[in-house]
Amino acid sequence: MKKDNYKWIALSCTTLGALMSVMNGSTLIIALPIMMKDLNLDMGTVTWILMEYLLILTVLVPTIGRLADIAGRKKLYVSGFALFTFASLLCALSNSGIQLLIFRFVQGVGGALMLANSTTIVADAFPKNELGKALGVNSMVISVGNVIGPILGGFLVSIGWRSIFYINIPIGVLGTIWSFIQLKELIKIPEKQKFDFLGTILFTLGMFLLLVSLTLGSFSGWLNPVVIIMIIASIIIIGLFIHVEKNTQYPMIDLRLLNTRILAFANASNFFNGIARGAVSFLLVFYFQGIKSMDPILAGIYLTPLAISMFIISPISGHLSDKVGSRALSSIGLIITAIGLLGFMTIGASTPMYLIIIYMLIIGLGSGLFFSPNTNAIMVLNVKLRLIETSFYF
Repeated sequence: MKKDNYKWIALSCTTLGALMSVMNGSTLIIALPIMMKDLNLDMGTVTWILMEYLLILTVLVPTIGRLADIAGRKKLYVSGFALFTFASLLCALSNSGIQLLIFRFVQGVGGALMLANSTTIVADAFPKNELGKALGVNSMVISVGNVIGPILGGFLVSIGWRSIFYINIPIGVLGTIWSFIQLKELIKIPEKQKFDFLGTILFTLGMFLLLVSLTLGSFSGWLNPVVIIMIIASIIIIGLFIHVEKNTQYPMIDLRLLNTRILAFANASNFFNGIARGAVSFLLVFYFQGIKSMDPILAGIYLTPLAISMFIISPISGHLSDKVGSRALSSIGLIITAIGLLGFMTIGASTPMYLIIIYMLIIGLGSGLFFSPNTNAIMVLNVKLRLIETSFYF
């Protein structure tokens, strides 16, 4: 198989996984009010059904990224596709909030296996001067999932919320088989590498305590003794993790990468941008179906402006980042996103729908300008550092 053909095949495998993952989230969010009634869930459980998936991604992606350096990207990506598909079936068969929480955990592990390897698979397959274009296409497909997901979710809810998970199964089976047949390892795996078990345990425990404490704090108050103890414990454990990583030969996370200013700022901006806009879709679902009294299908349609503007601009910004660099595009994107978020701070029960649509379009435009160039900068630098590091093994 020619590499020029393979790069597009690899992109098709990763975008299919991204599409399934994003559609699962955007369809599920529409169904939350219905699920609350059907399974008799409280708001805390509903929040955790969404939050635990993101928490698992946050905790496991760095660990899986390191495992991929040792075991290979294809194996883990295909395994993630299969696990995500199987977990979707289990979620669809859930009869209680506890069951759904457990199976969403399993789904999160599968999602982490895909997410940790998808961008790297694309970076391995595409040359540096085309990586932004490839990531732009990937972001465009993600936007398609965000556009289709809420509308599809509104339709599926009319059939039953379980169908939101059932629809993942044919996509997952196709994606698993396609990835297993078509993907291949392009990077030679260095021999005699060791996995950092101590660092992994400390990182997982520290991040878990931190994220859980932040979630509990928002519900029970920041002065709750349990929240305070968990925050202090997470700080101590993360401090131990940093000490271990600085003194091990094969660290889970090479903290020296943070000394690279571009990489540090690109990851930091991605982190803060995610915090700033992460709750928008979640809150809008309850705003539309609660305060505005919309049915699920109409609420799904009204969620699409955010994704439509991102869909339009993502491939353009990705292609431009190959030509003019990522710094200016990412910075402008963050500023535009901030303007849209400031607009959302002013909405209330009587806010006209056209204003809410404008704010969503602005946020989508800013996100589209930001994500592809910022990811391009991260991956290009990671490729450079990996090539430098690999040269010491051979």
